[in-house]
Amino acid sequence: MAEGKMDENEWRYHGEGNKSLVVAHAQRCVVLRFLKFPPNRKKASDEILQHLQNIVDFSKNVVKEFLGESSVHCGEVVQLPLDFVKQLCLKIQSERPESRCDKDLDTLSGYALCLPNLTRLQTYRFVEHRPILCVEIKPKCGFIPFSSDVTHELKHKVCRYCMHQQLKVATGKWKQIKAEAQGRPIGRVQAGVHGGGRAGHPTGCCLEGNKQRMHFALKSLLQDAQNNLKIFKNGELIYGCRDARDTAADWAELARHLRPFFFPAPGLAAGPQRARAVLRELVRVLARVLLSADGARPGALCKGPAPRGPRVCQASPFAREPRRAGKSTPEDSGLPKGCLLYRTLQVQMLDTLDIEGLYPLYKRVQRYLEEFPEARKSLQIDGPYNDAFYQKLLDRSTEDDGTLSYALTKVQQYRVAMTAKDCSIMIALSPCLQDGSSDERPVVPSSKSRFAFSVSVLDLDLKPYESIPHQYKLDAKIVNYYSKTVHTKEDAAMSARFKENEDCTLVLHKV
Repeated sequence: MAEGKMDENEWRYHGEGNKSLVVAHAQRCVVLRFLKFPPNRKKASDEILQHLQNIVDFSKNVVKEFLGESSVHCGEVVQLPLDFVKQLCLKIQSERPESRCDKDLDTLSGYALCLPNLTRLQTYRFVEHRPILCVEIKPKCGFIPFSSDVTHELKHKVCRYCMHQQLKVATGKWKQIKAEAQGRPIGRVQAGVHGGGRAGHPTGCCLEGNKQRMHFALKSLLQDAQNNLKIFKNGELIYGCRDARDTAADWAELARHLRPFFFPAPGLAAGPQRARAVLRELVRVLARVLLSADGARPGALCKGPAPRGPRVCQASPFAREPRRAGKSTPEDSGLPKGCLLYRTLQVQMLDTLDIEGLYPLYKRVQRYLEEFPEARKSLQIDGPYNDAFYQKLLDRSTEDDGTLSYALTKVQQYRVAMTAKDCSIMIALSPCLQDGSSDERPVVPSSKSRFAFSVSVLDLDLKPYESIPHQYKLDAKIVNYYSKTVHTKEDAAMSARFKENEDCTLVLHKV
């Protein structure tokens, strides 16, 4: 990317989050990731360079060890001509969502992170000319807290995601689901996998690799993607983050895009039946890919403690339906140890204390840093994220000896666990060539076709040390709101049903 060879017209807006913005090259299978900052909080060039290098080092020395070589793409820091960056910023400004424009792209340092375009199959340097479908899924947390430090009993029964959805609707972050959608499940896939709940009552979950639950969860995600599912066709976003539109219309449009992938030959019936058949095939293929083993080792944490207590969130309609029908809950099949979901779950389970048990340890570290601020570097709070940092994460001690070392280890493990709870899994699918002889990538079958696929992980920036107090306050806010609203209403409804039963009198009439 030498000066004089960079043309902003060769790049297009790809997407952005809270802290970074991504543009994709039109011909090459690469993206550039720029940091974003509020207008009044610019950082020096050397700070930005170090920040980006920390992201690369963390992916290379920590995440790859946990999730496997084939799934993690570290990228490299590049320095770009400032004129190119400024012109690019002007070019893409009109494409940015208004809600994201409170922060500006960094145009002063010239530094960016160059990464492969994960909406494409990850073996070729240049964009392939055959159609490619990519599904991005945020797995979220895959277990219910089992720590004895949890003071809210509700947290042992209902997962964080389900409770948080209620607060998001109440605060306007997500819109209330339309009344005509009542009864349809919504939700998302977790490392486990989680399912969905009733519209307007976003519940649901299962915490194991049961195929029925996984299908239920994926269908739920398609009904209410929020920011947890996106679908790309040839690198272009075609589905996701459109809660203001009608779901049925979105499904019909999505089915139109997907039909050539799953039903290449004519003959499939038209209308809603066709859309359901296409989406059903998508769900089946995604489930098979997510449960497939890629040959990577299970991970350094495979011998850690398994989650204790309930494996299913009590808010899940999937968990309730078998009981209503007088059937037992399907047995949990468990996640295959070679699959990416299993390895992701293992990293998430570095959070052994929950934020309630972790927060006092954070305060112990913080008191030490306030007394000895120069120790921040030796404690590796801000890096370097090297092998020494990784080795400390493998300490599974559970006995607090009152030392700074124990507290620091748990704080760093929590930060890594939170990173795994907020990552994204990218599944790229492409129809196999007719002979298929030259394609060495793994293949997944569907009813009418076969797909070469690749599975990758992104959004792997280590969560900031400074975010822990915010997480502690947010956790309390989420649980308190859910307890005072949804949980209280459910208890009242249950009591009313019992009262009705008690007041009921059976009268027999002579015939």
